[in-house]
Amino acid sequence: MKNIVVIGLGGIGGYFGFKINRENKKENHIEFVARNDTYKKVEENGLTLLSPEFNDTVTIPDSVYQNISEIQNPDLILICVKDYDLENVCNQLATVITPKTVILPMLNGVNIYERIRTIIPDNIILPSCIYISSYIKEKGVVEQIGKPGKIIFGKDPEHFSSDISFVTELFKKSNINFDFKDDPFIDIWTKFLFVASFALVTSKYNSNFGTALSNKIQRNKLNGIMKEIKTVTLAKGIALPEDIIEKTIKIAYSIPYEATTSLQLDLNIRKGNNELELFAGAILKYADELNIKVPFTKKIHDDIYNLKSARVFVTKSLNDC
Repeated sequence: MKNIVVIGLGGIGGYFGFKINRENKKENHIEFVARNDTYKKVEENGLTLLSPEFNDTVTIPDSVYQNISEIQNPDLILICVKDYDLENVCNQLATVITPKTVILPMLNGVNIYERIRTIIPDNIILPSCIYISSYIKEKGVVEQIGKPGKIIFGKDPEHFSSDISFVTELFKKSNINFDFKDDPFIDIWTKFLFVASFALVTSKYNSNFGTALSNKIQRNKLNGIMKEIKTVTLAKGIALPEDIIEKTIKIAYSIPYEATTSLQLDLNIRKGNNELELFAGAILKYADELNIKVPFTKKIHDDIYNLKSARVFVTKSLNDC
Protein backbone atom coordinates (compact mmCIF):
# COMPACT_ATOMS: atom_id res chain seq x y z
CA MET A 1 0.00 0.00 0.00
CA LYS A 2 1.33 3.42 -1.01
CA ASN A 3 0.67 6.71 0.75
CA ILE A 4 -0.49 9.19 -1.93
CA VAL A 5 -0.79 12.88 -1.07
CA VAL A 6 -2.49 15.58 -3.18
CA ILE A 7 -1.58 19.12 -2.14
CA GLY A 8 -4.03 21.72 -3.41
CA LEU A 9 -7.63 21.09 -4.48
CA GLY A 10 -8.11 23.68 -7.20
CA GLY A 11 -8.99 22.97 -10.81
CA ILE A 12 -6.06 20.60 -11.32
CA GLY A 13 -5.71 19.00 -7.89
CA GLY A 14 -9.45 18.62 -7.47
CA TYR A 15 -9.82 16.81 -10.80
CA PHE A 16 -6.84 14.46 -10.59
CA GLY A 17 -7.22 13.99 -6.83
CA PHE A 18 -10.86 12.97 -7.32
CA LYS A 19 -9.97 10.35 -9.92
CA ILE A 20 -7.08 8.91 -7.90
CA ASN A 21 -9.12 8.70 -4.71
CA ARG A 22 -12.20 7.30 -6.43
CA GLU A 23 -10.37 4.38 -8.02
CA ASN A 24 -7.56 3.59 -5.56
CA LYS A 25 -8.86 3.91 -2.00
CA LYS A 26 -8.89 0.15 -1.46
CA GLU A 27 -5.28 -0.33 -2.57
CA ASN A 28 -3.62 2.88 -1.33
CA HIS A 29 -3.94 5.46 1.40
CA ILE A 30 -5.05 8.76 -0.17
CA GLU A 31 -4.60 12.09 1.60
CA PHE A 32 -5.60 15.63 0.58
CA VAL A 33 -4.08 18.87 1.83
CA ALA A 34 -6.21 22.01 1.48
CA ARG A 35 -6.47 25.40 3.12
CA ASN A 36 -9.09 27.27 5.12
CA ASP A 37 -12.65 26.95 3.79
CA THR A 38 -11.70 24.31 1.22
CA TYR A 39 -10.28 22.16 3.99
CA LYS A 40 -13.47 22.56 6.05
CA LYS A 41 -15.77 21.74 3.13
CA VAL A 42 -13.84 18.65 2.06
CA GLU A 43 -13.47 17.41 5.61
CA GLU A 44 -17.23 17.74 6.15
CA ASN A 45 -18.62 16.76 2.75
CA GLY A 46 -15.82 15.19 0.73
CA LEU A 47 -14.46 16.48 -2.57
CA THR A 48 -17.00 17.20 -5.31
CA LEU A 49 -16.15 16.98 -9.02
CA LEU A 50 -18.69 18.02 -11.64
CA SER A 51 -17.53 16.34 -14.84
CA PRO A 52 -19.00 14.68 -17.94
CA GLU A 53 -16.94 11.64 -16.94
CA PHE A 54 -18.89 10.81 -13.78
CA ASN A 55 -22.43 10.48 -12.52
CA ASP A 56 -21.30 10.14 -8.91
CA THR A 57 -19.78 13.46 -7.91
CA VAL A 58 -18.39 13.06 -4.39
CA THR A 59 -15.38 11.16 -3.09
CA ILE A 60 -14.18 10.87 0.51
CA PRO A 61 -10.39 10.66 1.06
CA ASP A 62 -8.79 8.68 3.84
CA SER A 63 -7.46 11.88 5.40
CA VAL A 64 -7.74 15.64 4.87
CA TYR A 65 -5.10 17.94 6.35
CA GLN A 66 -4.82 21.67 6.63
CA ASN A 67 -1.08 21.65 7.21
CA ILE A 68 1.70 19.95 5.28
CA SER A 69 3.40 19.18 8.59
CA GLU A 70 0.68 16.57 9.25
CA ILE A 71 1.84 14.39 6.33
CA GLN A 72 3.69 11.22 7.35
CA ASN A 73 5.81 8.86 5.21
CA PRO A 74 4.53 9.90 1.78
CA ASP A 75 5.38 7.70 -1.22
CA LEU A 76 4.04 10.09 -3.87
CA ILE A 77 3.21 13.77 -3.55
CA LEU A 78 1.23 15.59 -6.24
CA ILE A 79 1.90 19.33 -5.96
CA CYS A 80 -1.17 21.08 -7.39
CA VAL A 81 -0.75 24.66 -6.14
CA LYS A 82 -0.19 27.88 -8.04
CA ASP A 83 3.41 28.59 -8.95
CA TYR A 84 3.69 31.52 -6.53
CA ASP A 85 3.09 29.07 -3.66
CA LEU A 86 5.63 26.56 -4.92
CA GLU A 87 8.68 27.56 -2.87
CA ASN A 88 6.64 27.83 0.32
CA VAL A 89 5.14 24.38 -0.22
CA CYS A 90 8.50 22.82 -1.07
CA ASN A 91 10.19 24.28 2.00
CA GLN A 92 7.49 22.66 4.13
CA LEU A 93 7.70 19.38 2.23
CA ALA A 94 11.43 19.20 2.86
CA THR A 95 10.65 18.51 6.53
CA VAL A 96 8.17 15.64 5.95
CA ILE A 97 9.41 13.69 2.92
CA THR A 98 11.54 10.57 3.11
CA PRO A 99 14.34 9.52 0.72
CA LYS A 100 11.83 7.32 -1.16
CA THR A 101 9.23 10.07 -1.71
CA VAL A 102 8.51 10.79 -5.38
CA ILE A 103 7.34 14.31 -6.23
CA LEU A 104 5.09 15.04 -9.20
CA PRO A 105 4.49 18.78 -9.76
CA MET A 106 1.25 19.35 -11.65
CA LEU A 107 1.92 22.92 -12.72
CA ASN A 108 2.47 24.35 -16.18
CA GLY A 109 5.83 26.07 -16.32
CA VAL A 110 9.28 25.50 -17.78
CA ASN A 111 11.22 26.19 -14.58
CA ILE A 112 9.13 24.18 -12.11
CA TYR A 113 11.51 21.21 -12.01
CA GLU A 114 14.53 23.44 -11.37
CA ARG A 115 12.78 25.39 -8.63
CA ILE A 116 11.79 22.25 -6.76
CA ARG A 117 15.24 20.69 -7.24
CA THR A 118 16.83 23.77 -5.62
CA ILE A 119 14.90 23.15 -2.39
CA ILE A 120 14.62 19.35 -2.54
CA PRO A 121 17.95 18.26 -4.05
CA ASP A 122 17.90 14.48 -3.67
CA ASN A 123 14.41 13.09 -4.29
CA ILE A 124 12.88 11.93 -7.57
CA ILE A 125 11.02 14.79 -9.26
CA LEU A 126 8.98 14.01 -12.38
CA PRO A 127 8.76 16.92 -14.89
CA SER A 128 5.26 17.40 -16.31
CA CYS A 129 2.69 19.55 -18.05
CA ILE A 130 -1.10 19.45 -17.78
CA TYR A 131 -3.93 19.78 -20.29
CA ILE A 132 -7.31 20.40 -18.68
CA SER A 133 -10.17 22.87 -18.61
CA SER A 134 -11.36 23.03 -15.00
CA TYR A 135 -11.97 25.56 -12.28
CA ILE A 136 -13.15 25.99 -8.70
CA LYS A 137 -16.92 26.42 -8.75
CA GLU A 138 -17.02 26.90 -5.00
CA LYS A 139 -14.91 25.77 -2.06
CA GLY A 140 -14.60 22.01 -2.22
CA VAL A 141 -16.33 21.82 -5.61
CA VAL A 142 -14.41 21.61 -8.91
CA GLU A 143 -16.00 21.65 -12.37
CA GLN A 144 -14.30 20.13 -15.41
CA ILE A 145 -15.57 20.76 -18.93
CA GLY A 146 -14.66 19.50 -22.38
CA LYS A 147 -12.25 16.63 -22.94
CA PRO A 148 -10.87 14.61 -20.01
CA GLY A 149 -7.77 16.10 -18.44
CA LYS A 150 -4.37 14.82 -19.50
CA ILE A 151 -0.89 14.84 -18.00
CA ILE A 152 2.37 14.44 -19.87
CA PHE A 153 5.26 13.56 -17.57
CA GLY A 154 8.56 11.76 -17.66
CA LYS A 155 11.71 10.57 -15.99
CA ASP A 156 13.78 12.65 -13.63
CA PRO A 157 17.02 13.50 -15.50
CA GLU A 158 18.97 13.04 -12.27
CA HIS A 159 17.37 9.68 -11.46
CA PHE A 160 16.85 8.42 -14.98
CA SER A 161 17.05 4.70 -14.18
CA SER A 162 14.88 4.78 -11.06
CA ASP A 163 11.79 2.59 -11.05
CA ILE A 164 8.67 4.74 -10.71
CA SER A 165 6.31 2.23 -12.30
CA PHE A 166 3.96 2.50 -9.32
CA VAL A 167 3.13 6.05 -10.49
CA THR A 168 2.16 5.00 -14.00
CA GLU A 169 0.19 2.05 -12.60
CA LEU A 170 -1.63 4.41 -10.26
CA PHE A 171 -2.63 6.61 -13.18
CA LYS A 172 -3.75 3.63 -15.26
CA LYS A 173 -5.97 2.38 -12.42
CA SER A 174 -7.32 5.91 -11.97
CA ASN A 175 -8.35 6.09 -15.65
CA ILE A 176 -6.19 9.19 -16.05
CA ASN A 177 -5.17 10.08 -19.58
CA PHE A 178 -1.38 10.34 -19.58
CA ASP A 179 1.77 10.03 -21.66
CA PHE A 180 4.98 8.97 -19.94
CA LYS A 181 8.20 9.86 -21.76
CA ASP A 182 11.92 9.54 -21.25
CA ASP A 183 12.23 13.27 -22.01
CA PRO A 184 9.09 15.34 -21.42
CA PHE A 185 10.75 18.73 -21.78
CA ILE A 186 9.84 19.20 -25.45
CA ASP A 187 6.19 18.80 -24.49
CA ILE A 188 6.61 21.10 -21.50
CA TRP A 189 8.13 23.87 -23.64
CA THR A 190 5.54 23.33 -26.40
CA LYS A 191 2.74 23.87 -23.88
CA PHE A 192 4.57 26.83 -22.37
CA LEU A 193 5.00 28.56 -25.73
CA PHE A 194 1.24 28.43 -26.22
CA VAL A 195 0.12 29.40 -22.73
CA ALA A 196 2.77 32.04 -22.01
CA SER A 197 2.33 33.97 -25.25
CA PHE A 198 -1.46 34.16 -25.02
CA ALA A 199 -1.46 34.83 -21.27
CA LEU A 200 0.89 37.78 -21.68
CA VAL A 201 -0.84 39.33 -24.70
CA THR A 202 -4.42 38.94 -23.47
CA SER A 203 -3.38 40.28 -20.06
CA LYS A 204 -1.56 43.28 -21.50
CA TYR A 205 -4.51 44.29 -23.71
CA ASN A 206 -7.32 42.83 -21.57
CA SER A 207 -8.53 41.01 -24.65
CA ASN A 208 -9.38 37.40 -25.50
CA PHE A 209 -8.06 34.63 -27.73
CA GLY A 210 -10.09 35.74 -30.74
CA THR A 211 -8.98 39.36 -30.52
CA ALA A 212 -5.35 38.42 -29.93
CA LEU A 213 -5.45 36.43 -33.16
CA SER A 214 -7.34 38.95 -35.27
CA ASN A 215 -5.95 42.28 -34.06
CA LYS A 216 -2.81 43.23 -36.02
CA ILE A 217 -0.94 44.73 -33.06
CA GLN A 218 -1.75 41.89 -30.68
CA ARG A 219 -0.97 39.22 -33.28
CA ASN A 220 2.42 40.86 -33.82
CA LYS A 221 3.11 40.65 -30.07
CA LEU A 222 2.08 36.99 -30.03
CA ASN A 223 4.45 36.16 -32.87
CA GLY A 224 7.27 38.13 -31.26
CA ILE A 225 6.98 36.36 -27.91
CA MET A 226 6.71 32.94 -29.56
CA LYS A 227 9.84 33.60 -31.63
CA GLU A 228 11.72 34.67 -28.51
CA ILE A 229 10.69 31.51 -26.63
CA LYS A 230 11.76 29.39 -29.60
CA THR A 231 15.15 31.15 -29.65
CA VAL A 232 15.62 30.38 -25.96
CA THR A 233 14.77 26.70 -26.44
CA LEU A 234 17.24 26.38 -29.31
CA ALA A 235 19.98 27.87 -27.13
CA LYS A 236 19.08 25.40 -24.38
CA GLY A 237 19.30 22.48 -26.79
CA ILE A 238 15.57 21.73 -26.73
CA ALA A 239 14.48 20.90 -30.27
CA LEU A 240 10.94 22.16 -30.72
CA PRO A 241 9.38 21.42 -34.12
CA GLU A 242 10.47 23.83 -36.84
CA ASP A 243 6.85 24.83 -37.45
CA ILE A 244 5.93 25.12 -33.76
CA ILE A 245 4.63 28.68 -34.10
CA GLU A 246 2.35 27.83 -37.03
CA LYS A 247 1.06 24.78 -35.16
CA THR A 248 0.43 26.84 -32.03
CA ILE A 249 -1.56 29.46 -33.92
CA LYS A 250 -3.62 26.73 -35.57
CA ILE A 251 -4.48 25.24 -32.17
CA ALA A 252 -5.40 28.68 -30.86
CA TYR A 253 -8.06 29.06 -33.56
CA SER A 254 -9.85 26.04 -32.04
CA ILE A 255 -10.19 27.82 -28.69
CA PRO A 256 -13.48 29.72 -28.13
CA TYR A 257 -13.15 33.31 -29.40
CA GLU A 258 -14.07 34.85 -26.02
CA ALA A 259 -11.75 32.67 -23.91
CA THR A 260 -9.21 34.38 -21.63
CA THR A 261 -6.43 33.19 -19.33
CA SER A 262 -5.99 32.81 -15.58
CA LEU A 263 -3.30 35.53 -15.52
CA GLN A 264 -5.72 38.02 -17.05
CA LEU A 265 -8.46 37.04 -14.62
CA ASP A 266 -6.15 37.51 -11.63
CA LEU A 267 -5.15 40.96 -12.87
CA ASN A 268 -8.77 41.94 -13.40
CA ILE A 269 -9.71 41.12 -9.83
CA ARG A 270 -6.57 42.83 -8.48
CA LYS A 271 -5.20 39.59 -7.09
CA GLY A 272 -1.85 40.30 -5.47
CA ASN A 273 -0.29 37.03 -6.57
CA ASN A 274 -0.38 36.07 -10.23
CA GLU A 275 1.48 34.10 -12.90
CA LEU A 276 3.41 36.95 -14.52
CA GLU A 277 6.78 35.66 -13.31
CA LEU A 278 5.88 32.07 -14.21
CA PHE A 279 5.51 33.15 -17.83
CA ALA A 280 7.48 36.32 -18.59
CA GLY A 281 9.86 36.01 -15.64
CA ALA A 282 11.04 32.57 -16.72
CA ILE A 283 11.72 33.75 -20.28
CA LEU A 284 13.65 36.77 -19.04
CA LYS A 285 15.74 34.68 -16.65
CA TYR A 286 16.74 32.12 -19.27
CA ALA A 287 17.41 34.85 -21.85
CA ASP A 288 19.69 36.66 -19.41
CA GLU A 289 21.61 33.46 -18.64
CA LEU A 290 22.01 32.74 -22.36
CA ASN A 291 22.75 36.38 -23.35
CA ILE A 292 19.70 36.52 -25.63
CA LYS A 293 17.66 39.63 -26.31
CA VAL A 294 13.89 39.23 -25.79
CA PRO A 295 12.45 42.76 -26.29
CA PHE A 296 8.83 41.67 -26.84
CA THR A 297 8.74 39.71 -23.60
CA LYS A 298 10.62 42.39 -21.65
CA LYS A 299 8.27 45.17 -22.76
CA ILE A 300 5.09 43.27 -22.07
CA HIS A 301 6.41 42.06 -18.69
CA ASP A 302 7.19 45.62 -17.63
CA ASP A 303 3.85 46.95 -18.89
CA ILE A 304 1.87 44.36 -16.96
CA TYR A 305 4.04 44.72 -13.86
CA ASN A 306 3.42 48.46 -13.82
CA LEU A 307 -0.35 48.30 -14.18
CA LYS A 308 -1.83 50.66 -11.62
CA SER A 309 -5.56 49.95 -11.75
CA ALA A 310 -7.92 47.03 -12.19
CA ARG A 311 -9.58 46.31 -15.47
CA VAL A 312 -13.16 47.32 -16.11
CA PHE A 313 -14.45 43.80 -16.74
CA VAL A 314 -13.86 40.30 -15.48
CA THR A 315 -14.31 37.38 -17.84
CA LYS A 316 -14.41 33.68 -17.17
CA SER A 317 -10.99 32.11 -17.36
CA LEU A 318 -10.24 29.09 -19.46
CA ASN A 319 -7.84 27.21 -17.21
CA ASP A 320 -4.82 25.92 -19.14
CA CYS A 321 -6.54 25.70 -22.50
